Amino acid sequence: MSSAFTALVHRRKKILRISHAIALTVLAGALAAPAFAADAPLTLAEAQRLAVERSRQLTAQDFAVSAARDMAVAAGQLPDPVLKFGIDNLPVNGPDRFSLTSDFMTMRRIGVMQEFTRADKRQLRAERFNGDADKTVAEKNVTAAAIERDTALAWLDRYYAEAMAAVIAEQGSQARLEVQGAEGAYRAGRGNQADVFAARGALAMFDDRASEIQRRIRNAKTMLAPWIGAAADLPLTGKPAIDAIRLDPATLDTQLAHHPQIAVLDKREEIAATEAKLAQANKKADWSVELMYQQRGPAYSNMIGIGVSIPLQWDQKNRQDRELSSKLAMVEQVKAEREDALRMRVAETRNMINEWENGRERQARYERELIPLANDRTLAAIGAYRGGKASLTDVLLARRNEIDVRIQALQLATDTARLWAQINFLFPVNDVTANAAMFTSKDVK
Repeated sequence: MSSAFTALVHRRKKILRISHAIALTVLAGALAAPAFAADAPLTLAEAQRLAVERSRQLTAQDFAVSAARDMAVAAGQLPDPVLKFGIDNLPVNGPDRFSLTSDFMTMRRIGVMQEFTRADKRQLRAERFNGDADKTVAEKNVTAAAIERDTALAWLDRYYAEAMAAVIAEQGSQARLEVQGAEGAYRAGRGNQADVFAARGALAMFDDRASEIQRRIRNAKTMLAPWIGAAADLPLTGKPAIDAIRLDPATLDTQLAHHPQIAVLDKREEIAATEAKLAQANKKADWSVELMYQQRGPAYSNMIGIGVSIPLQWDQKNRQDRELSSKLAMVEQVKAEREDALRMRVAETRNMINEWENGRERQARYERELIPLANDRTLAAIGAYRGGKASLTDVLLARRNEIDVRIQALQLATDTARLWAQINFLFPVNDVTANAAMFTSKDVK
């Protein structure tokens, strides 16, 4: 009777403990729900959107575009007229010294002069500043692409560092159980003290690796914070599909001809060509016309005068022709730089695509073969240990091998994802200047 009563008491206590645990779990969930609702997980696309919105450099480039457009309007206008006034033929000695009315040759003069810049020159000067504006727009695309790429790299570094931390935490939990098992076996006389020390050493190693991974997570958050601010502390979700890129290796040369950095060189070439045309137009001089009114003494008639000024380009061979030759050479310089930059960009991108494809292939091998084999080895070592056919050291070595393989797989996934980001964000997501037909959303085999 006493034993039955004791069993009943233990059963009631167990039920009460379970009920208490359930109540605490429900309460914790209720308290945590508003926090999760308030802090929606941060996707890669949302992080990039925030980074672009927060960028002051893009705002600065918008101001630069506006300034160049305004200068283009100003450059297309005629020069301001020049007001001219003075005194001619004023006596400085004799009885009429410093008299403005005594001598018939003394005149008070006022006039206006206007330079008539040729219309083609004014148009070319306006085109020059509009070219600066277009080049700044292209540079803005370069900046936007860099922001999206660097934000993606920081986001991916944090994502995979947290994935590594989860693997280390899981293995650390197993290591703690092994320490408990080794200590229990030693106390029961079924194990030896060396197994206890080995298990504790393995646990310390897991703790050390966990500390290293936490450092990587903090560093990744630090690198992400300048782009998106406080949102860098939000939980991450929505791993991107790194098996697809926006470039087609078959038409890579054509697509990269529209790369933002190549587009900047295109605009520089257009500016150089405009400056060459302007140098050609400068071989024809601009005329200036002046109208003057001259007032003399009351005994004499007032006069008007009209004058025309024409620059004499008497040494075109060493001035205007040299300037034109210089501008044409600059056009060829930019063309050569563009061709070389495009070749290098194509080669670098093709190399990154090759590495990305190789990384995907290796990832598949890890998931298909290496990780399952490492897991099977651990399970086999545990089974052998329980059957008395292996030592705890064998189990720890197998588990260490498994964690190494899984961490290597995650590191490979990190490197592959970074390559994906560098390839996929060569162009900004919202590139308004690029031809949409240049992009193909496909899985590159």
